[in-house]
Amino acid sequence: MTPNPTPYTYENAIYSAGLGDERPRFPPHPHDWEPTAKSRLSADSFGYVHGSAGTGQTDENNRAAFRKWNLVPSRLVPSDYPDLKVNLFGEEYPYPIAVAPVGVQKIFHRDGESAVARAAAEDHVPYILSTAASTSIEDAAKANGPDGKRWFQLYWPLNENNDITASLLHRAQDAGFKVLVVTLDTYILGWRPSDLSNAYNPFLRADSIGVELGFTDPVYRRKFREKHGKEVEEDLGTAAREWAHTVFPGKSHGWEDLEFLKEHWKGPIVLKGIQTVKDAELAVQHGMDGIVVSNHGGRQQDGGVASLEVLPEIVDAVGDKVEVLFDSGVRCGADIVKALALGAKMVLIGRPYVYGLAMGGQAGVSHVLKCLLGDLDLTLHLSGVPSVRKEHLNRSILRESK
Repeated sequence: MTPNPTPYTYENAIYSAGLGDERPRFPPHPHDWEPTAKSRLSADSFGYVHGSAGTGQTDENNRAAFRKWNLVPSRLVPSDYPDLKVNLFGEEYPYPIAVAPVGVQKIFHRDGESAVARAAAEDHVPYILSTAASTSIEDAAKANGPDGKRWFQLYWPLNENNDITASLLHRAQDAGFKVLVVTLDTYILGWRPSDLSNAYNPFLRADSIGVELGFTDPVYRRKFREKHGKEVEEDLGTAAREWAHTVFPGKSHGWEDLEFLKEHWKGPIVLKGIQTVKDAELAVQHGMDGIVVSNHGGRQQDGGVASLEVLPEIVDAVGDKVEVLFDSGVRCGADIVKALALGAKMVLIGRPYVYGLAMGGQAGVSHVLKCLLGDLDLTLHLSGVPSVRKEHLNRSILRESK
């Protein structure tokens, strides 16, 4: 399937349907996605995706940082619709966005990760599978299809479980995942009052939600059998708790441990959760291929700096030595433009597509992705920016509010 070179045509399709008195099944306005999803989710599920750490200041800072920047359009630029293609890790992608790794997706819709993987493939957007998924590596890859671009996100077990880490990496590579995204800021779950209010931790339940990668992993299953003398299915509660402790062990790795990942992953490695120039420089020193400037959407640490605020200084320090990606706080096409203009090569989309999943499974996710791409397309076109290449899209198109 060839990507639509002009994503704004999704707008045309909606207007054309309107000629027959047909309105869109899902709301096009980004501000409507969250309340629509809330109306369809349980308090537990909505609290999990919507919630932030502590008082929510980090999340608020993320959103406020986007409002500090304003787009300055150029006129009489006789170009076609913008070229949205981006080259990353030696591969060309049609659009500069990717589906961020989000776990436990079956609490939002029964089809969970499979629905998101199919939507990402349909809309030609890279799909990133979370270690905390409720669908196996192999089944997610099958849903993403032979032409899907897929990356694997790792919640990193401690060195005592290196055999489990190696098993996960080898399974992902065998299933066609090409890029490894290592999350650094979630070796333990943050203080999230929305989950605490509901006394809800999906990883501790006696089911496979959030722990399916462990339940389908041969090494974890063997170790569980050797320890308890029974299979995972015979004691789901214990198996879930022990897997959760394996991938959220409560202690961080050190920089030297990256060597193990390099030995067991034959492809690009990206570190997610970078917020300082020092850590970005250390990523370069340790031979990483990319970083994601991210604070986990404000879900891990309260009172944190906005990711967009630190993005320019990180790009200035390492942008020619490593690929810089971005997430945290993105809600619309203009947000994507601002992050790209400040130096990001690709932008990860998180909560919005999860709200789409809650609204309508694969169709809801696809709607959100099409809306974001259409909004991005027209925002660039109306700003007189002919492509997302750095010679066209850079800080010259921005003004900071005083």
